[in-house]
Amino acid sequence: MESLFSLASTAALGGWLLLIVLPRWQLLIASLRYGLIGWLALAYSVLIFVFFFRIDGAGFGSIGAVRAIFTSDAGLVAGWIHYLAFDLFVGIWIAQEADQRGYNRLLQAPILVATFLFGPFGLLLFHLTRATETALSFRKA
Repeated sequence: MESLFSLASTAALGGWLLLIVLPRWQLLIASLRYGLIGWLALAYSVLIFVFFFRIDGAGFGSIGAVRAIFTSDAGLVAGWIHYLAFDLFVGIWIAQEADQRGYNRLLQAPILVATFLFGPFGLLLFHLTRATETALSFRKA
């Protein structure tokens, strides 16, 4: 499990670096979306289908049942890969939306880093940025 954890973490970090630093070529976005995220989704799915029903008390009906999932290395790695895949998916969406809106890459970078490190917080920053842009554009009219 340690090797899978390290591989997934390193791969996701590499994907984030490419997303933040490189131009957003269609091939890059497709490689991240269907290659890296696809691989993460497959790894997650295998872990869940192989180990989830073997974990005593695992479930989603109570905090104790959720806690039980994370008492096993397989459950913990599956949860981590879940975060890695979804946060990167959201990061790609943010990057593409920001590009369409013409946001400078220097503005995008801290939002993407926040999304990589803290998921929903980065998404909140992006939504606040969009709301600010919208509010300012209404003032211009």
